[in-house]
Amino acid sequence: MNATEAVPMVTNRNNSDARPTVFIVDDDGSVRASLAALVESVGLQAETFASAREFLDGFDPARPGCLVLDVRLGEENGLDLQDELTLRGSSLPVIMVTAFGTIPATVRAMRGGAIDFLQKPVPSSLFRDRIHEALELDRANREREMRRSTLQARLGDLTPREAEVLEFIKLGRTSRDIAEQLELSPRTVEGHRQVILRKFGVNSTAQLLHLLATLEE
Repeated sequence: MNATEAVPMVTNRNNSDARPTVFIVDDDGSVRASLAALVESVGLQAETFASAREFLDGFDPARPGCLVLDVRLGEENGLDLQDELTLRGSSLPVIMVTAFGTIPATVRAMRGGAIDFLQKPVPSSLFRDRIHEALELDRANREREMRRSTLQARLGDLTPREAEVLEFIKLGRTSRDIAEQLELSPRTVEGHRQVILRKFGVNSTAQLLHLLATLEE
């Protein structure tokens, strides 16, 4: 796919497996074209935008990829766009680029979660390396979030009693201990334990605890 100017990003929550896109926001048309060409030279997909507003008008956090963002966008500020994405809960990796780098801007970008702050003109090899790093980070983030969503759904499938038993299991309590606390028979608690394991798709309490630990990551 060739780089396109301000392609609308239609919201689709089922597109997390779509081909990743490198979104480029820069008010200089020649820079947009140059960066897009670099992206496409390694077989990746690029979409370009001349302003923060153009990008935000079609922004869909479900689309995988990364953002290459100029600090100075005419009357706009790329750092403000970065802040806006954070407010929206976006985890899209951001690579900041600028021809007028300053220490305060660099610090703000990095504190805002940018993976790098590159000075124009950006060396081609360095740019491509950072793009690959950003896309890998995005892939890992989305996989982790998918696992978390799946676990949350399984937690929601538990009955109130099963949820109660699970809290004791997380504390390392035995079925006999749990039975005493809840005034149930050990056999009943063990039955709940087995149902919980089955609902989470694991074979042992150790596997269950390891799975639940990912929710704390």
